[in-house]
Amino acid sequence: MIKAVLTDLDGVIRRWDPGIVQQAEIAAGLPPDALLNTAFEPDLLLRATTGRITDESWRSEVAERLRLEYPAADAEKAVRLWSLSPGEVDTDVLALLQRCRDSASLALITNATTRLDSDLKRLGIGQAFDHVVNSSAVGHVKPHPGISNAALDLLSIEADEAFFIDDRSENLNAVAELGMDGHHYTTIERLKRALKYHGLPF
Repeated sequence: MIKAVLTDLDGVIRRWDPGIVQQAEIAAGLPPDALLNTAFEPDLLLRATTGRITDESWRSEVAERLRLEYPAADAEKAVRLWSLSPGEVDTDVLALLQRCRDSASLALITNATTRLDSDLKRLGIGQAFDHVVNSSAVGHVKPHPGISNAALDLLSIEADEAFFIDDRSENLNAVAELGMDGHHYTTIERLKRALKYHGLPF
């Protein structure tokens, strides 16, 4: 019996408009992809998503690195414009997952910075989940088992009582090793079939 649905945020519930980054780069005089390549440099991103630095410090360091690499550009403007949006909610997917709460807890489990709570409030979905498991609070990012085990402990359930939804196959493989069933999200129709298979209302 599934007692909790654990869902990812980005790529499942939240979408990002790539035009935001492109417009920020153009406005600041940066070459294409400079902003995200800098922000998502693996070591820097890991520090931000494991809580070793705050979201504010992460964005400040992104600006500093851009300033050093592209001195003619306005690095601060690029980061400021990029940071304005909290993304967009896929309301159909969210509504689908909300219906699961009739029979199971709904938990958000996501790799995120310390800005997550603020983003959820700005998106209007701060109360959409029974629990939120943020990597920057736990200190581990998916696919590390530490974050999944933290979610199971929080929910007081066993791995086989959870249903995990994520858009990355490596994260699904990691929870499968713990004994957790899951679904690789690609479309809402496939998600509906997966929920039905597991006896969850939709």
